[in-house]
Amino acid sequence: MTTTTVARGQPKTRVRALYRYSTLLALLIMIVVFSLTIERFLTARNIVNIVQQISMLTIVAVGLTYALAARELDLSVGNVAGLAGIAATLALVNGVPLPLAVLMGLSVGLAFGIVNAVMVTVVGIPSLIATLAAGSIAYGVNFWISGGRAIYGGLPATFTNWGQGTWGIVPIVAVIMLAFVALSYVVLNHSVTGRYLYAVGANVAAARLAGVKVRLYKGLGLAISAVFASSAGILLAARLGSGQPGAGERYLMDGLAAVFIGMTMFRPGVATVAGTVFGALFIGVLNNGLNLLGLDFFVQNIAKGVLMLLAVSIVSRQTTVRLL
Repeated sequence: MTTTTVARGQPKTRVRALYRYSTLLALLIMIVVFSLTIERFLTARNIVNIVQQISMLTIVAVGLTYALAARELDLSVGNVAGLAGIAATLALVNGVPLPLAVLMGLSVGLAFGIVNAVMVTVVGIPSLIATLAAGSIAYGVNFWISGGRAIYGGLPATFTNWGQGTWGIVPIVAVIMLAFVALSYVVLNHSVTGRYLYAVGANVAAARLAGVKVRLYKGLGLAISAVFASSAGILLAARLGSGQPGAGERYLMDGLAAVFIGMTMFRPGVATVAGTVFGALFIGVLNNGLNLLGLDFFVQNIAKGVLMLLAVSIVSRQTTVRLL
């Protein structure tokens, strides 16, 4: 009888394993296909380029992981990243010392994070609407203070080296990204803060009955998301060697795609740091391969939209997907 039960359970176990690791399999297949069709794809220069490209995306996506762990959505990250980059570069070209300029850029993220948190947890506006409105405000302020022009010239080499420099063959921006990832992995997996964020996201009523300050942790998730977005925006400005008003816009869709793709792995239906990192790598490889093939940007948008739908579909087959 025991043997029969195990035998019947094996197909279901295999199916669950297939769902859980299907994204990793798809990533490997994509790498193989691009390697066979694009001569430059597996060159050292292109690999370093991919790592540099996904570093800022990974930071944004890991920040979104905090918000989604608490079942909140932050749609302001792209424009907050752009505004932080403009704020930091404007400060630098006007003679502000580098540490203070970076602090000003990070303060942009913190300010928007606090506003998002208050709007969602105190006023009671759904995060979808509150952060969408905040992103619109950030976008407007961005073009207002920059005049819609790129900010360049006079940026110190110390600053641009963060985004363009390397330690040996390792991009400095990748080392910074790994620091964000490592810190977030510890916080979300091995700290009280992480346990409470996931508890709030899993069941608000149960978390409240257990004594968890639900508003505090929902607000914390949104605040961290915005600060991570501003950090990525500053690093993006360092990589570009200038502040670009619309540079951060793509990080909203790419960041969400990375998190949703990551939710198909490890703990299906749950936003995790490890899953998000693989999701960001997936998006980075896809973008890079399609660029090298010479395909238009709208083809990339179509591909990422399809991937997001597939990711959510895979997760919904295994667990209930609740985002708001």
